Amino acid sequence: MSYADKLFIDMCNNILENGTDTKGEKVRPHWADGTPAYTQKLFCVVNRYDLKKEFPALTLRRTALKSCVDEILWIWQKKSNNIHDLHSHIWDAWADENGSIGKAYGYQLGVKHKYKEGMFDQVDRVLYDLKNNPFSRRIMTNIYNHHDLSEMGLYPCAYSMTFNVTEGKNGKLVLNGILNQRSQDVLTANNWNVVQYSVLLHMFAQVCDMEVGEFVHVIADAHIYDRHIPLVKELITREPLPAPTFWLNPEIKDFYEFTTDDVRLDNYETHEQIKNIPVAI
Repeated sequence: MSYADKLFIDMCNNILENGTDTKGEKVRPHWADGTPAYTQKLFCVVNRYDLKKEFPALTLRRTALKSCVDEILWIWQKKSNNIHDLHSHIWDAWADENGSIGKAYGYQLGVKHKYKEGMFDQVDRVLYDLKNNPFSRRIMTNIYNHHDLSEMGLYPCAYSMTFNVTEGKNGKLVLNGILNQRSQDVLTANNWNVVQYSVLLHMFAQVCDMEVGEFVHVIADAHIYDRHIPLVKELITREPLPAPTFWLNPEIKDFYEFTTDDVRLDNYETHEQIKNIPVAI
């Protein structure tokens, strides 16, 4: 059984059984027909994944590895805020007529800041510290910049990564990470985010000559939209299958050289996909 499936099923059951309903409250999201998109929500979900043991891709339904990696590279590697640099259409609803999502996500990671060692953007600063000062407790990114919120097409949901290095029993350095997320649509985005940030940890570990360790996912508001509840109830009745094996091209030693062709899931067997999931906007 995939451990990621078990965590997902337990989380969904917890939300459905112990969460609170926002029906009748003032909410921002709505459905395409204009109806308010209410949720069943749970405060502060924390899920831990040991990436040394298993790659956390759901088998209950397929997670599109190439597409979610394309998005994480769009944000962290290209540091782009334009959907024309992205191969999928998941951001189209929040882009302007030029394809920009404003000063959000990749834009924030690409802004250079002054440090005593010189000018770095947030990604390059993380890589610098991992290679030169790996036991620092200050290795983190944050893209929830209040100064620029008014110019963002969408406020960042997954907004902060904290990296922490430990030493393994074999003496090799181990890279761990915590993703902080203010809000998450569990059905459409949970495993998508888990997979893409797990891949990011694998990539950073490889280029910094480390082993990958734990990925911890902290969600302040984990919710299931009202129109998703029947879909989730059916999904979590499915029998989990064995976890796939993740492959990352071992020849790549520079983070900026990775492409979607450098990742693969082997022996990835899943149940059928859920199609035409309505998305709240």
